[in-house]
Amino acid sequence: MAKHVYGIDLGSYEIKVYDQEKDTIWTEKNVVAVSRDGKLIAVGDQAFEMYEKTPPNIRIVFPMKEGVISDFQHIQDLLQYLLSSGRTFATGGEYTIAVPADVTELEKRAFYDLLVHSTAKARSVNVIERGIADAVGLGLDVKRCDGVFVVNFGGETTELSVLAAGGLVFNQRLKIGGKQMDKEIVDRIRRHYNFLIGMKTAEKLRMKVGINDDRSGRTMEIAGRDLLTGMPTTKSIPTSLVRASLKELFEKCVSSIDALIDRTPPEINHIIQNDGLYVTGGLARMEGLPYYLNRATGLHIHTSRKPKYCSVRGLKDIVGVEELKSLTYSMQEETDRWM
Repeated sequence: MAKHVYGIDLGSYEIKVYDQEKDTIWTEKNVVAVSRDGKLIAVGDQAFEMYEKTPPNIRIVFPMKEGVISDFQHIQDLLQYLLSSGRTFATGGEYTIAVPADVTELEKRAFYDLLVHSTAKARSVNVIERGIADAVGLGLDVKRCDGVFVVNFGGETTELSVLAAGGLVFNQRLKIGGKQMDKEIVDRIRRHYNFLIGMKTAEKLRMKVGINDDRSGRTMEIAGRDLLTGMPTTKSIPTSLVRASLKELFEKCVSSIDALIDRTPPEINHIIQNDGLYVTGGLARMEGLPYYLNRATGLHIHTSRKPKYCSVRGLKDIVGVEELKSLTYSMQEETDRWM
């Protein structure tokens, strides 16, 4: 009987799955909508459509937080839905999951339990650090590279990974991502204009304005609620305010990048200085980001093609190429230590 093999990139806002049998990659929002009494109302993309539009008796839950499972019950509800939908997981399959490198043993166990002790009934669960999956997705020869610096700008975290000879030399997870940037935009607009916008509106502003547009006096018309009158209306917001919100957080990322490079051994440091940074993750699509990072770090910036899917493309190669499978390790072996 043919094996069902999957690669999963379980992000804070979106789950990305590679199905080897169908040779397809599909995505679903990592979110559920539940009523006050705990009844499941909607999951995935349908639940995300309800985000910021729900009445008080319905709440929207994102069961992942900063790269790890924070609400096991609701992520199981999401998995159950995926298992019963048209683009299903098969039970008894083999799974490889991309995870942050610095997760604890307990957090790692949650990934294992999610797939083994649910309807999925996984036959095996392997994990790989997301930085390595990203590097494979970038098309790099990970096992033979003597120095690679990958930066994954994600929904709630930014992961910095220095790799050499098929393994991680250094890894750091920053609690900085699209969510924090959108919240900063929301807060600044509220403070400066007594005007309230939603997180979805802030995300659109972030992606449209970007970080490096220096055209002075430019404004954008956005919808929201005037906090003085309580009425919905529109307001012109200067794009400089959006850029200021983003730069403050990106400066923290750049400081961490510089600090990690300074810690790397001289041989690896030399290669990184010559080759530059490889940038992946959903935020890598932001207007002007490569130029900003180049100016801030002095390094050449390589941006992945479709950076949002870089890690899951890496998983596709890893589960399909025998030589690359050795980059993963078995969750079964890890969980045996708990028994």
